[in-house]
Amino acid sequence: MIGMIIYGLVNSAVFVLMAIGFSLTFGISGIANFAYGAFYITGAYVCWHLFNSLGLYYPIAIALAVLASGLLGTLVYRYLLFRIRGISLSEVIATFGLGIGMLELYRSIGLTGHSYKLSVFVEGAVEVFGVYVDYQRLIILGLGVFLLILLWAFTHHTRIGLAFRGIAQDEQTALCFGIETENISVLSFAIGSALAGLAAITIMPLSLLAVEEGGNVLILVLAVGIVGGLESTLGVVVASLIFGFSQIIMATYFSPHYSMIVTLAAIVVILAVKPSGLFGKFKELEERV
Repeated sequence: MIGMIIYGLVNSAVFVLMAIGFSLTFGISGIANFAYGAFYITGAYVCWHLFNSLGLYYPIAIALAVLASGLLGTLVYRYLLFRIRGISLSEVIATFGLGIGMLELYRSIGLTGHSYKLSVFVEGAVEVFGVYVDYQRLIILGLGVFLLILLWAFTHHTRIGLAFRGIAQDEQTALCFGIETENISVLSFAIGSALAGLAAITIMPLSLLAVEEGGNVLILVLAVGIVGGLESTLGVVVASLIFGFSQIIMATYFSPHYSMIVTLAAIVVILAVKPSGLFGKFKELEERV
């Protein structure tokens, strides 16, 4: 039971790391970044090449890869999304097409196979309440908690963070108060993309680096967003706990193959019962008609 709790928390932290960048971007700019899985893979591949091909010190490779993901997000917003912002269907089609294109480009130039694997940050394991847990999983758990605290402090105690919250609540009113909404939106997109890269670099040492993970991550991130509420950080946490523990329970008592079925079933149920998600703020059907 203790082992299930510990690994359930670690698995929940994996979902938090995956989804928090997507939620931040959508909450501020209103853009559902369907290229998120491609940004996720980009961060991991850039880090791998910086470390293995160029021989950079691993922490430096990590930092540069995260910055590269954020820069790519900035360029995508400035030269693609800026022109179509506010047209929801166009945003979805553009980001989805861009994501598929990026992933297929990586596949075509040979960035796939067993030769690509990120190194763990720290080798070894430690015993926690009689359960052995490797350091990488503890780092994932710690980083997930740290990012949530950092995000709360940033949005409540910095001028840019308060501008983030202002735009999230009412963009037109924020514009009247002199907040440059486009600059804040592009910053949110860049930070969300950087967080996607950081998540990949932290999580992927536990598995092989593969292009297919981009699509899988996008599905999981959308599941967390739909269940918790696309623009809600609290919703991300709650949904991550639900999915994190449900996957561990399914793997322990049934079969790991059922995990994705549980995820998709949760999406269907939430959309049928509460379309805005558990903590979503969008109007429900009865409020729109």
